[in-house]
Amino acid sequence: MLSPNLFNSVFVFPILNLLLLLYKVFLFIRLPGAFGFAIIGLTVLIRGLFQPFFKQQMETAKKMQELKPHLDRLNEKHKGDQKTLQQEQLKLYQQAGINPASGCLFMIIQIPVFIALYQALSLFLINNQAAKMITEINGILYAPFLRITQAINPWFFGFNLAVSPKQSGTWVYLLVPLVTGILQYFQATSMAMTPPVQEKKPDDKKGKEDSADFQKAMNTQMKFLFPLMIGWFSYTLPAGLSLYWNIFSLFSIIQGKQLNVKSQITNKK
Repeated sequence: MLSPNLFNSVFVFPILNLLLLLYKVFLFIRLPGAFGFAIIGLTVLIRGLFQPFFKQQMETAKKMQELKPHLDRLNEKHKGDQKTLQQEQLKLYQQAGINPASGCLFMIIQIPVFIALYQALSLFLINNQAAKMITEINGILYAPFLRITQAINPWFFGFNLAVSPKQSGTWVYLLVPLVTGILQYFQATSMAMTPPVQEKKPDDKKGKEDSADFQKAMNTQMKFLFPLMIGWFSYTLPAGLSLYWNIFSLFSIIQGKQLNVKSQITNKK
């Protein structure tokens, strides 16, 4: 599992070393639940690393909302000429200085990091294979002082981070996917920019209403289906991964709310 391939060298090994460094620091200061706090610390560092991408995603979403009336007019004007419509839309995006595809970049970048974190946590949290796990981890550490001699204690505020809610057999673990789904819902709502209010004109066509209905349906899916999907993942995966995801969501909710408030203030001016 820890073979020195490209993915492991770029993602898994650095995460393992950083996680152990934080764990050692929290152990040194005798902080209870050191491994859980190490995951939180790692999440904060990764979130800081992703901050430029997240900010770009939010700014792109805001500009796309501002361009929506112009896009609607282009759709109405060139609805019979798809090629011209795409060219005009591209010009509009270029004039506004945005790349519509950049909004997906933030989520795409998270995928390999999340996979690497899953692999790293899986090593730390393997049950009944402590000796093998310790040998594998110690073999890829960057510094001798990071070496471990015994299995990591996975308990954090009464939860075993090595166990998934599905495996736990205890009802209290069901709070993990519930909280995860709720936080994901609030993250989706906080990142949904409020569009500027547009005055309706007498000659507004039904095509615009259909476009608005489609966008509303997509937003509804993002608000409800995605949280349910993430909640299901957190039900089947170790609780340590849900801890990472929830801390990440909290940061996104806070910043999303801040940017949305700024957007509303700007629209009122």
